[in-house]
Amino acid sequence: MDEVLTIEQAAARINMSERYVRRLVAERRIPFHKLGRSVRIKAADLAAHVESGRVEPLTASGVWRDLQRVA
Repeated sequence: MDEVLTIEQAAARINMSERYVRRLVAERRIPFHKLGRSVRIKAADLAAHVESGRVEPLTASGVWRDLQRVA
């Protein structure tokens, strides 16, 4: 069985507030399981959400090109 986390554990795992994790759940931006009144989040789903926000760095030439477009 996959590791499941409470809201508090999920917040600690990603170093964010419990409020942020509750908002992710309320907006259904992350998969979760409802067990009665309790909410549980799979650790793999939490990791996938964090990874989905990854932004790749630009190369020096890419930054220069973007700056030229703005000017």
